Amino acid sequence: MLRWAVIFLVVALVAALLGFGGIAGAAAGIAKMLFFVFLVLFVVALIFGRRIAA
Repeated sequence: MLRWAVIFLVVALVAALLGFGGIAGAAAGIAKMLFFVFLVLFVVALIFGRRIAA
């Protein structure tokens, strides 16, 4: 999921450089959403992984 967030971030940066503001904004929004979903899932995995091991 982090890989997709980085891909959308790169798409947003390239679109912004070429002047496509709408596409850049949409891609940046998707990248931000995927990144936060990744962070939440990562923290949940850390918490539950420690409970099972302990």
